[in-house]
Amino acid sequence: MTHDHDLVLRPTREQITAALNPPAGRNGGDLVVETLAGLGATTVFGLPGQHALGMFDALRRSDLRYIGLRVENNAGFAADAYGRITGEAAPLLLSTGPGALTSLAALQEAAAASAPVLAISSQIPTAGLGGGRHGYLHELPDQAASFRGVVKSVHTVRAQSQIPSAIEAAWKSALTAPHGPVWVEIPQDVLLAGTSIPVVTGGDAFPEELVPRPELTAVAAHLLSHAERPAIIAGGGVVRADASKKLLQLAETLQAPVVTTPGGKGAFPWEHPLSLQSWIEDRHTTDFLEDADVLLVVGSGLGELSSNYHTFRPRGRVVQIEADLGKLESNHPALGIHADARPALQALLETVSGRDDPDAPGRVREVLAKVAARIAAQDLTLEQEVLASVRRALPAGSSSFWDMTILAYWAWSAFDAKGPNRMHSAQGAGGLGYGFPAALGAAAADPTRPVLAVSGDGGALYSIAELATARQYGLDVTWLIVDDGGYGILREYMNDAFGEATATELTRPDYVALAESFGVPGVRTTPETLEADLAKALSEPGPSVVVLPAVLRMFAPTHLGSE
Repeated sequence: MTHDHDLVLRPTREQITAALNPPAGRNGGDLVVETLAGLGATTVFGLPGQHALGMFDALRRSDLRYIGLRVENNAGFAADAYGRITGEAAPLLLSTGPGALTSLAALQEAAAASAPVLAISSQIPTAGLGGGRHGYLHELPDQAASFRGVVKSVHTVRAQSQIPSAIEAAWKSALTAPHGPVWVEIPQDVLLAGTSIPVVTGGDAFPEELVPRPELTAVAAHLLSHAERPAIIAGGGVVRADASKKLLQLAETLQAPVVTTPGGKGAFPWEHPLSLQSWIEDRHTTDFLEDADVLLVVGSGLGELSSNYHTFRPRGRVVQIEADLGKLESNHPALGIHADARPALQALLETVSGRDDPDAPGRVREVLAKVAARIAAQDLTLEQEVLASVRRALPAGSSSFWDMTILAYWAWSAFDAKGPNRMHSAQGAGGLGYGFPAALGAAAADPTRPVLAVSGDGGALYSIAELATARQYGLDVTWLIVDDGGYGILREYMNDAFGEATATELTRPDYVALAESFGVPGVRTTPETLEADLAKALSEPGPSVVVLPAVLRMFAPTHLGSE
């Protein structure tokens, strides 16, 4: 009996001839780049190093576009953003030891945010492997062990024939829900040695879909259809799964108010009558969600930020749809459905009964009015005007990337992303330095529209070197640096906790002059001129820097008992 897939595997005469006569001058590195191209990759990020030169030499014999950053961690952030914007696995080429280890913080963010990054690192020569002390440059006793607690999967190569299959397996792992970073390591000698292995011409780039168990979605649909006060929390899993339209349809069918987490920004229309927006770090919103008799949580583990710092105590039934098995019911008992958001929401759409609840939009307006009144009572006009200026200056279809800075903390709650997959921040793992290099990756992914990066002056110092990258590749990123003289959010935390801040004040450069020294236009702005200066910078091609000297404050904590 012949199956259809057997016919696909039968080579043509031309394929046989090409396989028997591979071109000369190829090495193990060629197998890497050929496999990536066969899987559909078009762009790779990275930084060369001694043991990885075989891969980088092979790039010049391929059609892959290379974006080289100046620090491996920044290259990881750029790959992270490229993966988020395109939905493809973003290749990240690294060298051994220090080069590889420098990427760890970026890979932690990719893991926390479910961004598909395919990190491919070199390793010391095969003869030196085994955990000994052979004295090789960059040698680690067990390099892969440094990554096992961070990435989804580790794939070690020890022979050239393993390269295509290892990279294909890693690619599928990165793109299997939940998306995430993966790690492949290949010894230096395997990359450098000439190869007679045929040119890699293709690969199976499509992972299996993670679908829900039908008996569980049947119960969930019954609970939601008969709920009196249903509500929905939409997390980053909705964005990663491209399931925003299905979420909208389900919310309207159920007349269920929706709040989006910081990672789920844009998953639900900001001005929709059922939109509680993103004020999840607010006691009024928390109270509303706690009062739901059935709460649907889609694509969120209800972690620290999405549970109002673990003060959230739901009183009704919780239905949790989560692709990461480890996050299922990890914080709250629930009807746990292990599935990607897209097929799970589709299953619910096919089985729920519609609800008629004309009072739902009114309850949403009431909560938003309480939130607005609470913020208005705190004398935070400057902060709100700065954020509004950024929103007005940024074209609706453009993406923004936010570092861990006070303005970003505001944006998590108060910024209208204008659509799914358009606002991204480092809130997954919380490391500094994400905004600008991530924006460079996004600009490489979609050069048709400008990208905004937002940093504080402390986070900006992590990424200054990448002004050279932006200039070298002409990437269309405008970098807004809010300069408050130090680590502003840590200053607030320490003053609140100890009455005085320590180690938060920074000597920093003249960012405008520094940008111009890289050949990047820079401008110093004020809160009053921010909108015009930012809009002008975004409208002009290529990189630019806008510096806003300002001390912004956070809104007051909104946890239980803090009103």
